[in-house]
Amino acid sequence: MTQLALLARLSADGRHPVEQLARHPRLPLVAGTAAKSRLVRIWDCDGGQLRELAPVDLGPAREPDPAEWWRSETAPPVAWHPERPLLVVADGSTLTRWTPDGPSAPEQVSTAYLHLAFSPDGRTLWAKPSGGSSDALDLATGSAVPAPYWDTGVAVHPSGELVATLVSDQSATFCLFARPGAEPPAAMRQLRHALVLAADGYGTPLFSADGRHLAVRGNAYVDSLDVFAFPSLRRVLTRTLAEDDAQRWPDENLAWGVRPGVLWIGTPTGSLLELDVETQETVEHPSPAGAPISALTATASGDLLVAHADGALALLSAGPTASAPEVADGVAVFLAGTEEVPPEGELEEHLVYTDGSGIWDFEDSDASGSVNQLMP
Repeated sequence: MTQLALLARLSADGRHPVEQLARHPRLPLVAGTAAKSRLVRIWDCDGGQLRELAPVDLGPAREPDPAEWWRSETAPPVAWHPERPLLVVADGSTLTRWTPDGPSAPEQVSTAYLHLAFSPDGRTLWAKPSGGSSDALDLATGSAVPAPYWDTGVAVHPSGELVATLVSDQSATFCLFARPGAEPPAAMRQLRHALVLAADGYGTPLFSADGRHLAVRGNAYVDSLDVFAFPSLRRVLTRTLAEDDAQRWPDENLAWGVRPGVLWIGTPTGSLLELDVETQETVEHPSPAGAPISALTATASGDLLVAHADGALALLSAGPTASAPEVADGVAVFLAGTEEVPPEGELEEHLVYTDGSGIWDFEDSDASGSVNQLMP
């Protein structure tokens, strides 16, 4: 069992408590957002301290398109550059760049984006609008190319050689894997081997620090957790977090620990669950602040940053500082067993997919190609 220790605590905005924490993959920087809030807050977590930096204030809310009324209800999309202290924030048809010197003037883009993600080399910004397409943008030149459809978010394998994202509809969700393109602006090169999940509304997939596991939080109908081994995609754990709709769990409540196989889960009671995904043993740690958890992430150094529903933030040490775990060479194994999706035809017709136990391709389905018919 890990011994948690409180390193630092800050009070934030109790009216708009942080609901999403986006951590920089290598630097001690974390951005926080909330639905119905136009303020993107940034914290420096270096040396076990919590220091708030200049925020990105998007100003008064814009009048949304009546067809997209929900846009004012969602948090601003953000993405960290994989190497530099650079955060990009989307707001309607503009992008704002934040650095430690503060935010830049907004830059006009061709459309409004719902999700952002940097390619692992940092040279391309992948951007998802509300329609059935996506863009790959070269931030250095402003050029853009159309890219394969994806939604929700992008998880980068710690090797930087593979990414995972979702393609969803109400009947099912595919977790798709892709190789980053070579030259900016470079789109994802989607691969045939995929995961299939029931229903929709899942959160962004989350690779463990050693690359050996992939966690998926969802979905729109139940507070669930699924963990898959990588590269086999064998399901090693599935759990319903809550049966009672009255006890809604936070959506952004997962963080992989530095210790291999340990997943941290924030709860609506304020406690933290330490879950060993292989033994499936769970240890509950008392609330560090006495309020429900609204978001959770692990910083680049392995500490846990916890946001609470009363606006407070707590930085916790999850044990002695440890070096980053060795990344398993699972990507090479995965790539050896699959190939890229051809650019022509329907995506589903080219996929070989698994739910973590069985494997199917399009020809194994009935005439309608319904994924639901394939679930055992």
